[in-house]
Amino acid sequence: MAHRMVNMVVILASLFVLGASENDGQGTKWAVLVAGSNDYSNYRHQADVCHAYQILKKGGLKDENIIVFMYDDIASNEENPRLGVIINNPRGGNVYQGVPKDYTGNNVTTSNLLAVILGNKRGLKDGSGKVVNSGPNDHIFIYYTDHGGPGVLSMPSGDDLYAKDFIEALKKKHASGTYKSMVIYVEACEAGSIFDGLLPKGLNIYVTTASNPSESSYATYCPQLIALALILLFPVNITLVWVTYIVYLGWKTEIVGFDFVLLDSDQKNRQTETLEKQYQVVKNRTGNAAEYSSHVMEYGDTNLSGEFLAIYMGATSSSKHQGKYTPSKDAQEGSSAYLTSAVDQHQADLVYLKEKWLRAPEGSKEKNEARNKLDEEMSHRKHVDNSIRAIRDILFGSQNGAVVLNTVRPAGKPLVDDWDCLKTTVKIYTSHCGPLSTYGKKYMRAFANTCNAGIHEDHMAQASSQACT
Repeated sequence: MAHRMVNMVVILASLFVLGASENDGQGTKWAVLVAGSNDYSNYRHQADVCHAYQILKKGGLKDENIIVFMYDDIASNEENPRLGVIINNPRGGNVYQGVPKDYTGNNVTTSNLLAVILGNKRGLKDGSGKVVNSGPNDHIFIYYTDHGGPGVLSMPSGDDLYAKDFIEALKKKHASGTYKSMVIYVEACEAGSIFDGLLPKGLNIYVTTASNPSESSYATYCPQLIALALILLFPVNITLVWVTYIVYLGWKTEIVGFDFVLLDSDQKNRQTETLEKQYQVVKNRTGNAAEYSSHVMEYGDTNLSGEFLAIYMGATSSSKHQGKYTPSKDAQEGSSAYLTSAVDQHQADLVYLKEKWLRAPEGSKEKNEARNKLDEEMSHRKHVDNSIRAIRDILFGSQNGAVVLNTVRPAGKPLVDDWDCLKTTVKIYTSHCGPLSTYGKKYMRAFANTCNAGIHEDHMAQASSQACT
């Protein structure tokens, strides 16, 4: 059965590609594109960022104004049957071509990202040195895609990006008077928790998130369709394709009818299409999606939603864009030929490893290696679950612990009162019990509630030591 994958950057950013000039008479357009993961199992994140870049280029933005964060370990990965090629749609073209390598590998860090946003070259460590050197009339677009958890966004190197630090950087950027308006799109689990109760009005920042503060996003999955796409596009050994192209390309939140979205853009005056119209289209279509979906949210200065989409992403096309990238046939025709299934993002890595093991040839080295990695992941998850449960019982008792750690604060109230406590609590846990990993980030709310309950770090250390020794 064929499966259709469409991701948020296709739906949201494609709508941004509307008719307007590069300058609009109102300053320069800037963009920061961030894929916060690495490893081939997270193919979709870098694919999304690459596609976003191609859309911006077709909109007329210059490379000097587009700053890309991506680990860059996918295109040349040994699991990739077509080296140098990244697709983000089963029938799409190569979106990797021409993408700037501004911050790659171990330079994809929280500190570099915040320095880039603030235009602080002195704060950078390696990389291209490009920063958002914006002025008071400029418009900024920030796009982040990866795993997350309550109050945190993942980064592949160094510390993760905590909500409080991100918001403080945005406040500082606003105080510097170096932009006119900013739009931020975040697709990650519990993405709403990054802004809810934290992002104040008056910063001229409009935010759309793929999920609310307390729910997962969902990855879309299509091994059959990816295999077919690669066979048709690139003639390689069919067994190799089936084994290696077990990847997720999108997010269930964003499966909102690509055909409908493009048709909506084509039928209306693109220069009058607004952020609000886009948000409503995405929200309504997501709300009508299949059984697995999350809630698209908006935060910040929602009065900016009346602005035209082209202000941030440029024109429909530009002679300045000389690359060979062209949208997929589905993107151009609005085809609805593919259906999708979905996987909770916290489970995506596990399903990837399981499928890789199942599809590997019997008795092969690949089969054994895949099984070992699957067993390691399952063992790690069991350890995290058991250790969190043990710490909970030590601190709060078995009866009350679940209620305390799972409590979700009302809308408009931040995840935690003391963010330094949250960081310290996580570090205490990892020092005694090992890394959380992508899966373990779902327990960030539990750590936050430990702080909200007034648990001292000494008690947390004792509980962690007892649970994991």
